[in-house]
Amino acid sequence: MSQAPVDLSGQEGADERPAPLNSIVARVSEWLCNLTLVAMLVIITAEAVARLFGHSLEMADEVGGYLLVAISFLSLAVCQVSGSFHHLELLQPRLSDRGRAIWSVIFNVLSLACTLVIFWQLCRLEMQSWSYGDVAPTELQTPLWLPRITMPLGMFGLSLVLLRSLFESLTTLGRVLRNPVQRGGSNA
Repeated sequence: MSQAPVDLSGQEGADERPAPLNSIVARVSEWLCNLTLVAMLVIITAEAVARLFGHSLEMADEVGGYLLVAISFLSLAVCQVSGSFHHLELLQPRLSDRGRAIWSVIFNVLSLACTLVIFWQLCRLEMQSWSYGDVAPTELQTPLWLPRITMPLGMFGLSLVLLRSLFESLTTLGRVLRNPVQRGGSNA
């Protein structure tokens, strides 16, 4: 997942992307995703080999599904830090430096607010799974708090990197407001 940052500075409207994984949260998330992916590969390979001999592990689909959800949520921080999420590149090039800085602060505040609400709801789900003793209706009867724990953990990691992005956006906004030179001579 780690790559050198892509230089988009020569393209019109391209904003500077952050250096991938310059965050401890993103590095830990990437490590957990890689570990989960290896576990998934081992389980799928073992299932394929077992089926060659007419047997089945009877758990590859269930555990593979849990691991897929884990990768999906644990990778959120990595995606945010590496700039993999969608951007409004149609709007951003048309804004002045001040406008882009303000837009970045607003977007980060809204993203963080939504992420915190989802984190809160996932924590509630996790606590209910724990307190009610929910188990999967399968042969494994997996306690559902185990696979569900990765969902609030992933959202918490995303919240931390979004908080960092918000601080960086506020720093940029302060710098732009102190230095009113605008891109292309336009004012916001």
